[in-house]
Amino acid sequence: MSFHVLVPARMASTRLPGKPLLDIAGLPMVVRVAQQAQQSRCCQVVVATDSPEIAKVCALHDIASVMTDIHHPSGSDRLAQACRVLGLPDDDIVVNVQGDEPLIDPALIDACAQMLNTHTDCVVSTAAYPLANEEEFVSANVVKVVCDQNGRALYFSRAPIPHWRDAGAAAMVSYPLQAPLRHLGIYAYRVGFLKRFPQLGVSPLEQIESLEQLRVLWHGFKIAVYVAQSHAAPGVDTPADLDRVRQIYLAHGAS
Repeated sequence: MSFHVLVPARMASTRLPGKPLLDIAGLPMVVRVAQQAQQSRCCQVVVATDSPEIAKVCALHDIASVMTDIHHPSGSDRLAQACRVLGLPDDDIVVNVQGDEPLIDPALIDACAQMLNTHTDCVVSTAAYPLANEEEFVSANVVKVVCDQNGRALYFSRAPIPHWRDAGAAAMVSYPLQAPLRHLGIYAYRVGFLKRFPQLGVSPLEQIESLEQLRVLWHGFKIAVYVAQSHAAPGVDTPADLDRVRQIYLAHGAS
C-alpha cells in the first residue's frame, strides 16, 4: 500500500498565534509533526500552507511543502488544492495529519490509511478509541462516533452516543459489549473524493453539530473507522497543551 501524508498549516490561530512555528524542544511544531509523519509507511509528507514563512522553515528542515490559498473555508479545501498542485491521481490515498499533532503515532497514520485501503466502498477513513470516562462521554467538546458491524460510521455527535435508555452514561462507559467511541481527528481520503468534497452542499447536521465529517454521510458516502486500543497523544490547542507537549519531548530526550 502506498499513501501520502498532507499536513495543513496556517498562521491564523487565535488562541496560539503563530502556532505552527512555536518551539518544541528546539524545533518548530510543524517540523515536529512532519518528522513524526515521516516515520509512518507513507511515500511522502507534504505541508500544505498559506504562509511563506512556514514554507521557508519547512525548506530549512528538508520538509516538502506546497503553497495554497489564504482564504480556504476549511482544511479539506486546502488539502484538495494541495492534491491538485501535487498532481496526485484520483485513486491515491492521502492522510490528513493536523499541524498541531506533534506526538501523532506513526502507527495510527498507517492504520488509518490501511483501513481505507481495505474498505473499498468507503471514500474516507478515520479513527476512534473506546471511552471509559463518564465526564468525557457527556462532554460536548468530545466527539463520539457509532459504527455498524463492519466498522463503518453511522453517525458522529457531540452528544453522548449511544444512549443507554435504561441505565445512563455511567453504565454506558463500562458496558462490556459496546463501549462508546471517542473520535480522533485524523482522516484518510481517496484523492478523487477529496477534490470533490468542497463542492458538496453543506449538511444541516454538519451545521448543527459543527462537524464537517457529517457532510460525507449526509451525501450518502461511507466512512470507515479504525478503532485503536488506547487514547491518542495530546494535540496542541492551548498554552497548557503546549507546555505539556514540551515536557514530554524533554522527558524523552528530544533531539
